[in-house]
Amino acid sequence: MTFVISLFDEIGGALLFLQKILRTFFYKKVKTHDVFEQIWKVTYDSFFTTAMAGFFVGAIMTVQFALQMKEFGALGYLGGLATSGTFREVGPLLIAFMLSGKVGAYTSAELGTMKVTEQIDAVRCLGADPIQEIILPRFIGIIVSSFFLLGGGLIMSVFGGMLMGQAFAGVNFEEYLRHVPMIVSPVSILSGLIKCGAFALVLATVCTYKGYTTTGGAKGVGRSVVATAVSTMVCIVIMDWFTSHIGEVILIMVRGYRS
Repeated sequence: MTFVISLFDEIGGALLFLQKILRTFFYKKVKTHDVFEQIWKVTYDSFFTTAMAGFFVGAIMTVQFALQMKEFGALGYLGGLATSGTFREVGPLLIAFMLSGKVGAYTSAELGTMKVTEQIDAVRCLGADPIQEIILPRFIGIIVSSFFLLGGGLIMSVFGGMLMGQAFAGVNFEEYLRHVPMIVSPVSILSGLIKCGAFALVLATVCTYKGYTTTGGAKGVGRSVVATAVSTMVCIVIMDWFTSHIGEVILIMVRGYRS
């Protein structure tokens, strides 16, 4: 019972924190320089990790599909099916897990350190709003960077699939790409982009909230980092389930409109 109460307390606190950030975004100005600085910082620090994650996700998906499709003599459709599965489900999820450990944990540790060393309180004492000066630039930077990093990771997954298709299944690049436009529909791409945006929002909200509410000195910072990693992964899985249903509804509506 205590666990359930604490769980709902954390969810409510995170949602109220998100509401405060959005209110600050709409009613107060944010320094453009600080936002672009955070975007560059997150992108620069995480690009290689995200690119490698996307590359190997595409390679793994290609191997798994190739093992099944060899039995039916349908390797010509390998590129389309592997790319569709990667774009719609597996790719955004696994790449978001990588970002949660890279970006989320770092941001939580950074903000948590600022909180326990009273830097955030000092900003408040100077008459400034910590949400506006410290949290909002990082929140926007994480969302923008994570969205494009996830999208870039999905593009890299296509190259990983192409190379693995050539090496593992003997499918050349042209054959691999031939059926991609036939199977990977605009709805599949839209579904992947929706997931990328939703995962970026979850990541930014959880890591900034956990960092901003850190207490207990150095040990508290460590607990916040661990809690950020765990909470982000759980929330991403839940959001994946939710956005999958939205994607199915959109797909049904598009098919009904076309018919």
